[in-house]
Amino acid sequence: MLKTILFPTDFSEQSYKVLEVFEDLRARGADKVILLHVVDERSFQAMEHYAYGRAEEVEKHILDSAGTELENMAQKLHKQGFTVIPKVVVGVPVREILRTEKEDNVSMIVLGSHGGSNLQEIFLGSVAEKVVRKCTRSILVVKRS
Repeated sequence: MLKTILFPTDFSEQSYKVLEVFEDLRARGADKVILLHVVDERSFQAMEHYAYGRAEEVEKHILDSAGTELENMAQKLHKQGFTVIPKVVVGVPVREILRTEKEDNVSMIVLGSHGGSNLQEIFLGSVAEKVVRKCTRSILVVKRS
């Protein structure tokens, strides 16, 4: 039964297009969305090396901005009738998505096929592709249009 959906987002244009499928998922019985944004810990590690004493200030700004962005997305889902649980975590995106999948016992993961950086995907591999290979629940990948 479709109840709880995990929606990992990177705030890219594609992730906002993914929001369009939620109306249909609501009609199919989904009622709760865990809205997850993972701030890549590797970028924080690099920042600590290069930010020369300003790393904490920059990290706080990134986390605060992510929280605000999640709230904006959550409002769109609230309007569709969902209960929304926004989460901002620091970690490795694939690991955190898979951990949330298990810990929150989600029914389905919904994510965009491409994130914010196609160039990054060429060099690091696609988060979506890795999640598809490793997840244990149903997954809906929304292709870029």
